[in-house]
Amino acid sequence: MAVVVKLSNTSDSNELSALDALRDLCAKDMARVNKLIIDNMESKVPLIPQLAGHLIAAGGKRLRPLLTLASAGICNYRGQSHISLATAVEFIHTATLLHDDVVDDSDLRRGRDTANAVWGNQSSVLVGDFLFSRAFRLMVQSDSIRVLDILANASAIIAEGEVAQLTTANNTDTEEDSYLNVISSKTAALFAAACQIGAVIAERPNHEEAALYQYGLNLGIAFQLVDDYLDYGAPDNRLGKDVGDDFREGKITLPVILAFRRGNSKEQEFWRRTLESLNQNEDDFNYAQKLLNEHSALSETQVRARGYTETARAALNVFPQGPHKKALEDVVDFCVDRSH
Repeated sequence: MAVVVKLSNTSDSNELSALDALRDLCAKDMARVNKLIIDNMESKVPLIPQLAGHLIAAGGKRLRPLLTLASAGICNYRGQSHISLATAVEFIHTATLLHDDVVDDSDLRRGRDTANAVWGNQSSVLVGDFLFSRAFRLMVQSDSIRVLDILANASAIIAEGEVAQLTTANNTDTEEDSYLNVISSKTAALFAAACQIGAVIAERPNHEEAALYQYGLNLGIAFQLVDDYLDYGAPDNRLGKDVGDDFREGKITLPVILAFRRGNSKEQEFWRRTLESLNQNEDDFNYAQKLLNEHSALSETQVRARGYTETARAALNVFPQGPHKKALEDVVDFCVDRSH
């Protein structure tokens, strides 16, 4: 059964120009990626393209496949494998979102009802599994065992990060290092792999492959730090999900870790009640925002994010100047300046 899915590269008309520039640079390749996404969502089981298309058609930034395309570009790759691999990266990301929404019991994603809210948890998990299988089929088309190893390893690391996050959830004693390990796994690992494979398929030297890995890893950490900041500071209609979801679910993120560590005993008891016991009152989220601002936890999270993006930018120094390098350098600003 064919399902028409309108793929959009934007989720908001006011996207920052740095991301627009990256999209424009990769527009022809991204059009091919979008077609491949649609082709590979097809199934004899009608629910699969319907459910997968629900999330994919909601838009999103498509940042991860764009990073694969741009990384291949900065390495002067002239083949075709970057198209299927960028599609595989997007499928891995979409599969993890489907699974993540089930784990978190989320009901809003990219400004729309989550797939699990519409079709239920079982269907969402199984369609996520389907997308993972499609991703691996696309990986094989590159004829590179090295690429397969990188993306398979990234998928395993993401799963480890999701499980590790369960152990830190509702635990206000979580250390900053534990939190950073979680986001390095669940978010940054795919950013790193998406960039690294561009150098691999172009058969570039090890130091260029390592540079793109470091670029993606640090960009991914910064991206997640900003996500955690936005959960306490972005308007609902910009974020595409419910502001305060992390608070309501008892997730321990960097802003909370900083505010808890700097707070007095009364404030720490507030965090324990609301995040550990999930005993939350109507005004608790507003009070949480107040504490985060009083202890500069949100502003410091932004500063930390900028530190990681500068490390990402510096990793590109091994490459000569050119349009792909400039686009990758500039998109780091989008990652920290975005409002959704």
